[in-house]
Amino acid sequence: MFQRILVAIDASSNRHQALGLAKDMASVTGGRVQILHVLASTVAFDTLVRLEDSPEAHAILNEAVATFHRAGIDADGELVSGLTEQIPDAISTAAEQFKADLLVLSPHHRGWLAAFFDRRVSDAVAHTSRIAVLLAPEAPTDELN
Repeated sequence: MFQRILVAIDASSNRHQALGLAKDMASVTGGRVQILHVLASTVAFDTLVRLEDSPEAHAILNEAVATFHRAGIDADGELVSGLTEQIPDAISTAAEQFKADLLVLSPHHRGWLAAFFDRRVSDAVAHTSRIAVLLAPEAPTDELN
């Protein structure tokens, strides 16, 4: 049960919740973990705009992998680049390539109107995934301070 866990993270503090759930699950099942971080970009008029810089993305990914290693869990990290609208496909592709049997994501909660016009990555992935998806809750605001 859940021997190959893919956890997709972003730069937000919500990643800690998803990483914690994946770590707990891997500890219980003895599973292997693949951590995916998408270096997101968007297009503004005719210009490609990076939403995060590469050194920051590498640091986030390396910190996440080190957390698993310190816990004695077999984990690797992968950094991929993509436009914001390509992120759900990048996550799904990584899950297929890793042959994941569990996908852990941290959704970003927004109002219903914003979600209607711009689907969340977690919604897009969860609705098209062929494997189990675990959505990590956002950390309470008092835990973030």
